Amino acid sequence: MKNDIEALYRDMLRIRRVEEAIADRYAAQEMRCPVHLSIGQEAVAVGVCAALEKKDGVFSSHRAHAHYLAKGGSLKAMLAEIYGKEEGCCKGVGGSMHMIDLEAGFLGAVPIVGATVPLAVGAAWAARLRGEDKVIAVFFGDGTFEEGAVFESINFAVLHRLPVLFVCENNLYACYTRLSTRQADRSIHGVAASCGCNTMSLDGNDVLAVYDAARSAVSDLRNGSTPYFIECATYRIREHCGPNIDDELGYRPKDEVEEWKAACPVARLQSRLDIQPRDRLADMEHAITQEIEEAFACALAGKTPNQTDLEGYLYG
Repeated sequence: MKNDIEALYRDMLRIRRVEEAIADRYAAQEMRCPVHLSIGQEAVAVGVCAALEKKDGVFSSHRAHAHYLAKGGSLKAMLAEIYGKEEGCCKGVGGSMHMIDLEAGFLGAVPIVGATVPLAVGAAWAARLRGEDKVIAVFFGDGTFEEGAVFESINFAVLHRLPVLFVCENNLYACYTRLSTRQADRSIHGVAASCGCNTMSLDGNDVLAVYDAARSAVSDLRNGSTPYFIECATYRIREHCGPNIDDELGYRPKDEVEEWKAACPVARLQSRLDIQPRDRLADMEHAITQEIEEAFACALAGKTPNQTDLEGYLYG
């Protein structure tokens, strides 16, 4: 378990440092697409993806960086995509909200709220028809639970006992609007349970709790259980869309923000690490920093997509 904890910590720290680097460089206006950062929410992506195998599939939403990296997507390809370069995972024509890496099992992300939930169910249905031993996980926020297609997808998945792991990252806000003003006084996982899902509700900033829950769910799904729905309570520290901190807007209470900052998933796991000698942590930081610098350098040096090739990526 010691090695597992260290690996989980490294994966969360890597995602945190990558997104901090994106935030630091964004003002240069060389990344010509919006970015939605997961700073503060890394435990959900890392805990769930650690329970999956390479053959399993993952779908994400507009806030996709953490899921992409946790599933094994290429950092160089991700940054090249954000910079709009040909070496990007979508040839530089998709940007931050349209990423895919089939080799890693990252099956796609789109900006339309809730749009990947039916895609995930469709992928699980296809795997079932092909006789493939795959679990499909789909990440989405609490705002997605206000889309009709989500309920239709859950119903279909339950009806056919499809191997789908629904993962709700409940960070309490959709843009600037609090959950309590958007949805009735009910639990999201409770509604999912009423639809027939196996459900769990847990602390989404505790990566070990997320990992244990996901591992149990994935094991059951491989053995033919009904779909699982995991609701993870977490919190984004940065603004909804963009690199900045927007606490001055006042839509989130100051004490609430401070409480969630104190529950930082990276810091919490670091306090549980038993790494000797302690300078190994500094070595880990240094290696991650080097990897990030190299990936940014490659992205900046990448090729601009040829406009004549754009039609080749369209489906009519």
